[in-house]
Amino acid sequence: MMKKGLLILLLIAAGIYYLLYDSEKYVFEKIADNVYVIHGPLDEPNAKNRGFMNNPGLVVGKNGAIIIDPGSAYGVGKNVMIAVEKITNKPIVAVFNTHVHGDHWLGNQAIVERYPAVKIYAHPNMIEQAKSSEGERWIALMSKLTEGASDGTIASYPTDTTTHLQIIKAGGEAFRMHHDITGVAHTNTDLMVEHIKTKTLFMGDNGLVHRHGRFDETSDMHGNIAVLQYATDLNLTYYVPGHGPTGNATTTVKPFLHYLQIVQDEVKKGYEQDLTDYEIKPIADKKLTAYHDWHGYESNMGKHIGKMFGEIESLDE
Repeated sequence: MMKKGLLILLLIAAGIYYLLYDSEKYVFEKIADNVYVIHGPLDEPNAKNRGFMNNPGLVVGKNGAIIIDPGSAYGVGKNVMIAVEKITNKPIVAVFNTHVHGDHWLGNQAIVERYPAVKIYAHPNMIEQAKSSEGERWIALMSKLTEGASDGTIASYPTDTTTHLQIIKAGGEAFRMHHDITGVAHTNTDLMVEHIKTKTLFMGDNGLVHRHGRFDETSDMHGNIAVLQYATDLNLTYYVPGHGPTGNATTTVKPFLHYLQIVQDEVKKGYEQDLTDYEIKPIADKKLTAYHDWHGYESNMGKHIGKMFGEIESLDE
């Protein structure tokens, strides 16, 4: 009996150490008055990072705290909560989820566990898709990619839908919603959240810096270009990408926009010359040298060429 009790204590101690050790990697950086971001790793979810790879945001209001995209798993959300408590002891009164990809929202679970009545806002398509199958699919995917380090995660779905240009007030702060700008961009579930007072835009994965992501069948590269142009035209002060460093429009929005525009231009020229996508790839590669060091360039650039080729081909029909 004593040995069993000792074993339980050791397991508990190991779990606490595991959590605290991991939490040291979660540090909010102040980007504006009462606005903070944890800039997550740029690599893929794996056993070492335990699934953590996005940029959770925090806004501290007069009456409470607001979180944007609390991460990919229960453990990630717990560590985000620990990091929040180093900044403020105010309760979390609202959460925003920027799109359906689970690396951004499965951390909801840890927040709901502590604050069961918290409002979680998202695009209506995001809620529908997450509840139908995407939530469970992402839980399984994260478990596989992290070799079980994310196990124990349960989908905690958003509670409230948003509309384009809706103003949502929470914790004494006001936020403007931006979505359905083109219908489809990174996904058809995208929500960009503007903190009005500091002119900060949380872009989700419409914005990426130093990291290439996938464009799948639910994405539209032309739409993503239009959304990035829209974000630039908002003329805000701070832009927070889904992955990569926060900055202004020049440093954070335009690099990915220019990348997509180069891909678009080269594929369009190649298509008009009756080249195939794999013939266009080496030509485009020479124009994209500034992006060769972005994480995932080698594995994604060719797929981006193929995706853009398909979109241009469809537009020509």
